[in-house]
Amino acid sequence: MRKIQSADLRLEVVHPNAGGIDIGNESHYVAVPPDRDSQPVQRFGCTTAELKAMADWLKQCGICTVAMQSTGVYWIAVFDILESAGLEVYLVNSRDTKNLPGRKSDVQESQWLMKLHTYGLLRNSFRPSQQIRTMRTYWRQRNDLVQSAGRHIQRMQKALTQMNIQLANVLSDISGVTGQAIITAILAGERNPRKLAELRDPRVQASQDEIARYLEGNWQEDLLFVLKQEQEGYEFCQKQMAACDEQLKQYLQQREDCSQGASLPEETRKGRLSMKKGNRPQFDLRADLFRMTGTDLTQIDSIDVMTAMTILSEAGWDMSKWATEDHFVSWLRLCPDNRISGEKIIGKRRLPTNNRITIALKMAASSLRKSKTYLGAQFRRLRTKLGAPIAIKAMAAKLARLVYRMLRYGMKYVDQGTEFYEAQHRKLQIKQLKWKAAKLGFRVVDAPAA
Repeated sequence: MRKIQSADLRLEVVHPNAGGIDIGNESHYVAVPPDRDSQPVQRFGCTTAELKAMADWLKQCGICTVAMQSTGVYWIAVFDILESAGLEVYLVNSRDTKNLPGRKSDVQESQWLMKLHTYGLLRNSFRPSQQIRTMRTYWRQRNDLVQSAGRHIQRMQKALTQMNIQLANVLSDISGVTGQAIITAILAGERNPRKLAELRDPRVQASQDEIARYLEGNWQEDLLFVLKQEQEGYEFCQKQMAACDEQLKQYLQQREDCSQGASLPEETRKGRLSMKKGNRPQFDLRADLFRMTGTDLTQIDSIDVMTAMTILSEAGWDMSKWATEDHFVSWLRLCPDNRISGEKIIGKRRLPTNNRITIALKMAASSLRKSKTYLGAQFRRLRTKLGAPIAIKAMAAKLARLVYRMLRYGMKYVDQGTEFYEAQHRKLQIKQLKWKAAKLGFRVVDAPAA
């Protein structure tokens, strides 16, 4: 048994010039070491002038680095001003800074943060560069508009159903060409089912007679008013999305070219070529991302250009921020949180997260169920063995590792196919079977060829 030396129990001062800030809505409490000022804890307001005064006071006290909790969005302005003043700012997770019960005042919280930071007990959260944050703002705004447009579509569908206009039974999407043409005609005053059915796009499988049968409804003025408002809201969201696409396009094209003259890999997969555009940006986003990063993440099966944009706008493409791919997977909360006691795992717990990359990768992983690729075969085996939720999480972690390798080391992804995976898995099964047979005193003999 190893003896614990007394030196192991001492806390070493890592940041002697550290401060702590308790972030609030109307005010912030700032703590510095007691020997730096007669009032080591001071309260500052949230205005820009007071935040600049906070930065000046910290510098007068000889503070070089400060720690704060990521409370809502209130920390952002404080972070930006302190960073511009030349201070090193640690943004920490509140779960990692729990104080003792009964010590939860604003003053004590700021002092506790200062103490933890002084002894190097806090982990700094990842915050991307300003360039990535700008791209992230545009992309998040666009996603919010897509969700808003979807809610307008749902309410249009509800109003139509209440009037017994069962368009959903003959059209897969009322936001398509035929659906929008029929709704526009209804709002213009047309009530004849036959004339409305004539607006059918030739690509719709249902016939005009079948569509007309579902357009005999109970027209009500109040529901028509709701339909009109929701249609106008949907069209407004579409205009906003177009403006957001233009702004995003201009911003991406102004970024540095890191492709080093390489050409964009040609897309040969039939599924990708025939994929509907839907809510995709109305410009060649894949080409812009390749020019900026020199890597085409869409070569990975199940990762489309929307998922790739989410990854790059949230984490950027400088993977050196994470020492290894394991650190990257851990940051995404795609690793197990094992509780170990007595050198045994006594329990596992799900790590809660709202990381947008994690959500996007899980959605990408779930789409591998019918994929005739190496990753698809691996997902189906894990799904059969472990169940869908665990398999989705495991494959999301696999995708995260592939993304890390491509961005960090410039590796290229080549799909080896389902047959290669099945052959590899068969070899592994034979090896395990031989090992188990040898352990039981048997020997596996190959069957003679028929």
